[in-house]
Amino acid sequence: MHAQDSNVALPLRSHTVLGVCEAIGEDFGFNPTFLRVPLAASVLWSPTWAIVTYLALGVVVLASRLLFPKPKAATTAALDVPAPSADNEQRELAEAA
Repeated sequence: MHAQDSNVALPLRSHTVLGVCEAIGEDFGFNPTFLRVPLAASVLWSPTWAIVTYLALGVVVLASRLLFPKPKAATTAALDVPAPSADNEQRELAEAA
């Protein structure tokens, strides 16, 4: 995925329809193609059930995203920065002298 795509809402990304398979793949940590292929194949077997299933999954994804939103990127980025240790400060001062 491109860095610019990560900030765009799922339905607005260029490689998704409504972003349902992409969202489920992100939430459970697998490639969304593993959902897209069976869903596309099910359209050939029963288009009505495939569309109903896709829309039902979309409602579930929407509900999960509204009930359990992701933390803001700035908050998680601030948590990943390690605090400087006292050992590091002493070593830098010794090297500077």
